[in-house]
Amino acid sequence: MILDRLDGYIARNVLGAILVVQVVLLGLDLIITYIDDLNDIEGGYGALDVFLFLCMRLPWRFYQYAPVGVLIGALIGLGGMASSNELTVMRAAGRSLTRILWGVMKPIILVVAVVLVVAEYVSPQTEQFAQAWKVQKMQGDGAVVTERGGWQREGDDFYRFGAIRADDTVLDLTRYQFEGHDLKSATSARRAVWQGDHWQLEQVEVTRFEANATHVEHHPTLEWQTTLSPEQLSRLLREVETQAPSELWAYATYLEAQGLEATQPLLYFWQKLLMPLTMASLVLVAASFVFGPLRTVAAGTRVFYGVITGLVFKYTQDLLAPASTVFGFSPAWAVLAPTLICAGLGLYLLRRSG
Repeated sequence: MILDRLDGYIARNVLGAILVVQVVLLGLDLIITYIDDLNDIEGGYGALDVFLFLCMRLPWRFYQYAPVGVLIGALIGLGGMASSNELTVMRAAGRSLTRILWGVMKPIILVVAVVLVVAEYVSPQTEQFAQAWKVQKMQGDGAVVTERGGWQREGDDFYRFGAIRADDTVLDLTRYQFEGHDLKSATSARRAVWQGDHWQLEQVEVTRFEANATHVEHHPTLEWQTTLSPEQLSRLLREVETQAPSELWAYATYLEAQGLEATQPLLYFWQKLLMPLTMASLVLVAASFVFGPLRTVAAGTRVFYGVITGLVFKYTQDLLAPASTVFGFSPAWAVLAPTLICAGLGLYLLRRSG
């Protein structure tokens, strides 16, 4: 019973510190981003709308800051108990380091569960809604979900998409049809409207290329035969990193089926799927700072080293991401390698501390 109470006490201290750190990080990010985004004010999009837009994006920002929040929160929670000699008393009473670490990991399991739910079900929806709401405020009804165009290949056809609206209407579509290396036709449409089971192009111009001439055809409407659904097009035009793990896997599978490179969606997929291991490794590093070589330094110094460690971890993952494309190794290793290094470093320092 006493051991369970100690586990609960450690968990409450660490979880409380993590929550405080997350609130501080999100608050600072909200203030800084709000000041920067005031430059976007135009039309019906005012200062209050900027604030509401940033509030809608809080789930996504929470997900982004979760690993750093866990690292610094664990440092502060454990560091506070170390400063008041509570950890020393626990060790003197026979509490093993492994058991103390288990007490630290308990709230991390809860945090991981919340982060995974947010990443799969909350942040993709709120992020897409926030972007659509912002553009609609700025441009009025019928605004596009995103202004970021995209290219896509399907068999021997290549498509360029201008944007997609919230009502599943594609704007500014161009289709290039090839036979081998020869361009046979180019079809441009002002928009494509989803009819429930197929796309209908509107205001269409078709240019056919022959050996010695080109022919141009104009059609008010034309049916577009494709396997691309509105959901798949939305994935093409949305920021990859904001998509849910299930969406990223579906997107990567589709790209591979078309013979295209799927490194980027797979990279973000593995980042989100391996988030539990990432957080556990960062907690081990935090614990090693408290019990290891930094146990005698001031709490502020430990937090500083924790921030530096978190930044190094993030930048290492960011550098390995393009490296996986250049050198051809799995994107999973781009995520897993820094995690394993952090875990190994933490375990090494903890073992040295005894």
